[in-house]
Amino acid sequence: MFNLFKKSPTKYNNIDATAFAELIKKKNHVVLDVRSPGELSEGAVPGHIMINFFDSQFKTLVAKRNKSKTYLVYCRSGNRSAKACALMGDLGFTEIYNLKGGIGAWNKMPSVS
Repeated sequence: MFNLFKKSPTKYNNIDATAFAELIKKKNHVVLDVRSPGELSEGAVPGHIMINFFDSQFKTLVAKRNKSKTYLVYCRSGNRSAKACALMGDLGFTEIYNLKGGIGAWNKMPSVS
């Protein structure tokens, strides 16, 4: 009965902008921007692909991606991308990283500002 309140483990890792930038240097990754196209004016991580989290086809579009790659996921603040990462984990993706603080955290890094 008390197991009702246990938090299930996350299927992704929350990382800061520095760790996110380090992972970008490695091969076999996809940088996934889950913001809406209108949010691109806030900046973007180089080499990203965009799949809008609010698109009705989001789950279908993500499910078609190669599950053997590492996914570096971000949004505006980190909340939407965390939801996207959780969904991706449910879909069978295993190497998923969420950028804590989103594009705002990325933009504050001296090397990318």
